[in-house]
Amino acid sequence: MSELFGTLPDGTPVHRWTLERAGVRVRVLSYGGIVQSVEVPDRDGHAADVVLGFADLDGYLAHPEPYLGALVGRYANRIAGGRFPLEGVTYSLAQNNAPNSLHGGEHGFDKRVWDVEPVEHGVRLSRVSAHGEEGFPGRLDVTATYTLDAAGALRFVYQATTDAPTVVNLTNHSYFDLSGAGSAGGAGGHELRLAASRFTPVDGDLIPTGALDDVTGTRFDFREARKVGSGYDHNFVLDKGLTPAPVEIAELHDPASGRVLTVATTEPGIQLYTGDYLADPYAPGAGIALETQHFPDSPNRPEFPSTELRPGDTYRSETVYGFSAR
Repeated sequence: MSELFGTLPDGTPVHRWTLERAGVRVRVLSYGGIVQSVEVPDRDGHAADVVLGFADLDGYLAHPEPYLGALVGRYANRIAGGRFPLEGVTYSLAQNNAPNSLHGGEHGFDKRVWDVEPVEHGVRLSRVSAHGEEGFPGRLDVTATYTLDAAGALRFVYQATTDAPTVVNLTNHSYFDLSGAGSAGGAGGHELRLAASRFTPVDGDLIPTGALDDVTGTRFDFREARKVGSGYDHNFVLDKGLTPAPVEIAELHDPASGRVLTVATTEPGIQLYTGDYLADPYAPGAGIALETQHFPDSPNRPEFPSTELRPGDTYRSETVYGFSAR
């Protein structure tokens, strides 16, 4: 089911699609592929929206930088200095997170209107990213399919092809507060378990140093569930590595409501961001982002899992957010 959600300043209409199954209701926007809301029940059966979002289009246009619920690309996370080499050519990108490029640049996938069509239990978003868009080489044909399964789990399947060598790294940027979006306590008291024995330490500009550090004895050790707290904007190296099918790698639990979020993915990494720089209308720490991904700055780090895509190959990434209560 779709409805008109608003109109961009240039007159382009933005639509909202509602998905509902197994007691879970999800609303998706054609603008930015944004997941506007995810309503799930707590341990007593009371439903609440557990992702941060805005009630109208103007909110997203006025506050683009948090990337609330957005589909980010072509390259999720940071590329150092807004530059990367490929096939002997150095490509320059917008330094929208100076001195780095972040989440695809000034006008990335999160600020584009996608074509949307219904599929069984979901929607398929598609667009063509032209050669040179935001400085990236190659024409990229992209689809992102959002569906709800029989248990109410939200599944994202991203696919892309190109006509020239390029780099691709797509993710969803939802911020979760399992107590209910905008709750007084925020998400800092949630408990996180993460199947990652290593993480990628960063420099002062949040760019990986190239090391893969052991989490043992550090604040990055979430192998046993514990309170998340604050102060994280880091990529974790998942123990499972890159896999052909999603493997569960994370569990986020809110003791107050009993709600549980599980994350399964094909990706080799996940960015934990505790929302420390969120601002009005949300306070710092109001939500936790768990962004499944390849590692930040991989185009400049040949030792990291490759994000290169070449003609004749298909990029495919799949992530599943499962919801329950206990």
